[in-house]
Amino acid sequence: MSIKRLYYFTIRSFIGPFLVTFAISMFLLIMQFFWKYIDDLMGKGLSISVILELLLYISASLIPLALPLSILLSSIMTLGNLAENNELTALKASGLSLQKILRPLTGMVLVISFITFLFSNYVIPSATLKWHSLIYDIQNTKISSIIKPGSYSTDLDGYAIKVNEENENSFKDILIHDHSTPNEIKSIRAKEGFMYKSKNGKFIFFELKDGTVMEELGPKTPRFSEDGIIHSPDKNHPSRRSSFKQATYKIDLQGFDLNRSDEDLFNDKHEMLNVFQIKYTIDSIKKSGGNILNNFLKSIKNDHPYLNSYFFVKNSKLKQNIKHNNTLSYDKLSNDKKIKVISKAQTKIRNKNKNLENQKNFIAAMNRDINQYLIEFHRKFALTIAIIILFFVGAPLGAIVKKGGFGAPVVIAALLFMVYFVLITIGENMVKTNSFSPFVGMWFSSIVLIPIAFWLMRCSANDIPIFNLPKFKTIFKKRS
Repeated sequence: MSIKRLYYFTIRSFIGPFLVTFAISMFLLIMQFFWKYIDDLMGKGLSISVILELLLYISASLIPLALPLSILLSSIMTLGNLAENNELTALKASGLSLQKILRPLTGMVLVISFITFLFSNYVIPSATLKWHSLIYDIQNTKISSIIKPGSYSTDLDGYAIKVNEENENSFKDILIHDHSTPNEIKSIRAKEGFMYKSKNGKFIFFELKDGTVMEELGPKTPRFSEDGIIHSPDKNHPSRRSSFKQATYKIDLQGFDLNRSDEDLFNDKHEMLNVFQIKYTIDSIKKSGGNILNNFLKSIKNDHPYLNSYFFVKNSKLKQNIKHNNTLSYDKLSNDKKIKVISKAQTKIRNKNKNLENQKNFIAAMNRDINQYLIEFHRKFALTIAIIILFFVGAPLGAIVKKGGFGAPVVIAALLFMVYFVLITIGENMVKTNSFSPFVGMWFSSIVLIPIAFWLMRCSANDIPIFNLPKFKTIFKKRS
């Protein structure tokens, strides 16, 4: 087999599993997102365009999680298939090393990782900004929030709605006054019911139980004759009263659509900036923080009489003519003055301690903010390297286990990805507790997985078992 045909064969063997596993990973992550926000999305009557827009932004934001998993799983499957069909053994027997067999896949993974960095640096911040803004607007468009128990709600034009008890979208003691039709008053009262929105989002429905409907024509306006005499209308108003066990009442929601917020309100979040913006923001925070600290130190110096006089004498051109008077000794003061001096000194010390505590809290908050930006800064680079590392973990592992398909590789990939995700979480939490620096915390998973990748590559290239059981047995025998 020529080198070109080998490259074509290995790339073709890798692309299929990669696309399939990437699609499955994205589907699972999107379902996980919708499961998390199901309460915010249900019952809102969102249009198809809004749901598709949210789906697009969420899909872009979830790629950093889906890519490492798909790379890991597809590399295990590809090399597992080659090893299971003895194709990997044949390639090694022809004089090709594992590194040379993996060369085309390595180049492909490097290209994917570089594209991933560009995507995470420029596309994902914008997508994250948009879906945060959109989900915020959706969360604040809860239809049931327009009804407040115990008071009339007039948010819907032409209607006054009052309920006594509320449990999510279910209500008790419902009273609806319908003024949407001119010269007609309609009042609906029910013991209980629930509310939902139509699929097109244009109507709201009340499913009511055990109630009555009171319909009455409104008073007519008086008529004026040509001679200016007022002719009052008939004081009797036709009305109708009916009862029901169960009924559905429809209300038009025209004008009560999803309000879109200004995206600039969310634009200063850490995960919504690229690496250049993060670098600029960190420099700005450090600069402004340094200016605040310098001003604080100057204010402390200026607040002390001794330092004021010292700097005045030091900087004064007439300092040679200034005579130093003997300061009044504390022992020479009367008891009343001593008490006043002590009380004044205690007050100043309390104020200074309070100022120092506030300054300490300010510095801690500034450092936490900087750490959040540094976490996002290193996350973008760590993701790129993690894709490469997971490939060099999955490929030799697939060659060792010699299993392809969606059986054993899926189980192995799931366990390894769980370890990878736990390591990322541990590193990030360690940064937040100031146990690790942002650099160490965000590269913690790579630091742990790199030796494992080297070890697996060595075992696979030299056909060495991962665990040499005879050696372990002899060790235990010697110890016993």
